[in-house]
Amino acid sequence: MSGIGERLREERKAMNLSQAEFGELGGVKANAQGQYEKGDRFPTADYMAAISAAGVDVLYVITGHRTPRHQEALSVRENIVLDNFRALSEEDRAAVQRLTHALAKSPEENHKAG
Repeated sequence: MSGIGERLREERKAMNLSQAEFGELGGVKANAQGQYEKGDRFPTADYMAAISAAGVDVLYVITGHRTPRHQEALSVRENIVLDNFRALSEEDRAAVQRLTHALAKSPEENHKAG
């Protein structure tokens, strides 16, 4: 499976969409979406533009690096978390980072680790 395919699947699951629903966002059928996710085919620029318009972080899909968000674009809840994080000591920040990393892992990754 290609990195792009894995990240497409991750973005689709984060949006709680089926392959058919996600493919529809990009103007393709479920079969094509499945092939993209398996790495058997690669999406077109038109597909990527369409899923971007639907809120998918296509920079992440293509490169594996998230699009940076400006603080103004964060929700109130995200700003509160960020402000609290910044108020912590460096040692506590490291602990929070480890905790959030562990919580953000997929259930499959947590199962493998345990």
